[in-house]
Amino acid sequence: MSRFPLPLRLLNLAGRGASAVGLHPVNLQFDNLLRSARKNTGLQDFGEDDFEAPLRMLLDGLENEARLSLLGRMIARADLLRTLQNRLGIVDLLKRHPEITEQPVDRPMFVVGPPRSGTTIFHDLLARDPDNRVPQSWEVSYPLPPPQSASYDSDPRIARCQADLDRVDQFIPEFKQMHPMGAQRAQECVAFMSLDITSMIFYVQFNVPTYDHWVMQHDMASAFRWHRRFLQVLQWRCPGVRWALKSPQHMWHLEYVHREYPDALFVQTHRDPVKTVISMSNLTRVLQGLASEHVDMAAISRHYAEGLAMGYDNTVAYRRSGGIPEAQIVDLYFRDFMQDQVGTVRRAYRHFGFELGDEAARRMQAFLDANPADKHGKHLYELADTGLELDYLRDIFSNYEQYFAIPREET
Repeated sequence: MSRFPLPLRLLNLAGRGASAVGLHPVNLQFDNLLRSARKNTGLQDFGEDDFEAPLRMLLDGLENEARLSLLGRMIARADLLRTLQNRLGIVDLLKRHPEITEQPVDRPMFVVGPPRSGTTIFHDLLARDPDNRVPQSWEVSYPLPPPQSASYDSDPRIARCQADLDRVDQFIPEFKQMHPMGAQRAQECVAFMSLDITSMIFYVQFNVPTYDHWVMQHDMASAFRWHRRFLQVLQWRCPGVRWALKSPQHMWHLEYVHREYPDALFVQTHRDPVKTVISMSNLTRVLQGLASEHVDMAAISRHYAEGLAMGYDNTVAYRRSGGIPEAQIVDLYFRDFMQDQVGTVRRAYRHFGFELGDEAARRMQAFLDANPADKHGKHLYELADTGLELDYLRDIFSNYEQYFAIPREET
């Protein structure tokens, strides 16, 4: 794309020339990826084979739907190799130290609202409380060897991860207006659920709608077994009082989260779903533009509209069933949160029987003061950008809006 530095534009131009004559310089074949991951690590065992079918489906989407540029192919291969290598390493670690899987994960707190409903900033605030153990971006990307308490704030992997994120900001500077990231900021579960290759993070990066739609409906039992293992690896030598976690993907799979963690605490955030689909579609448009030769905002918006409607309906059905005890879940609304962010955290704590200490509250407010919503510029988006009709969106989201009495915003 024209906004990229000249070397990247030349790289992608070379990739288009190669594709025109039927060549793909960067290999995204299933067998090659597994073979390369094994060679790079010297390890052989990926554990259970549940990941193979979703990996094949994802790779098919990358080849046949995503319209990847050469840079996009390089990004996809690097991401998948890192994921597969982390999986190999964790399987090996757990063989050598089976006691890791015997650790409890007690009363984890999950922020489970839809995308763009305040989940990220709420998670960032939870990270200011020393009683909350949050997965930071650097340890999620590079979890091995497992982090240790003594070197947690000085681990050299922090700089490595920050360099990765700085490159993203260099290539697509508008992304930090929408979703600021940092090596030592809280990372969401969707990033490490990719170890099972059943993560909705891939569609945000690459246009793979068939795969993403499948993930929305998939049995997530295997994914959450890996979710628990990952937390156990991270907490093994760097424990905390309780985990504080988040991912919008949990909205689709709330029942599976609760099944894996019956004592979990849930903070469910809510926002006008029309604003959510517009904002999420625009964020995805920007990120997919880094990897693809062509980005279709209208197609992205239709995909998210239909997908979010499914996720909302799944959530309503499980909440209506009474599966989660009321003492374990609290509903928070975006409008209220934006008016009093620390106060909203305090309300959630009170619901769960926790006390928000003065020092933790001070740290939360200091973080908000240092990171205003428009620190990197304002994220602007409009319904007209999506090609969707307001009446259509109100209709498909009506079940969610009515059940949770969602306040509407101007569109």
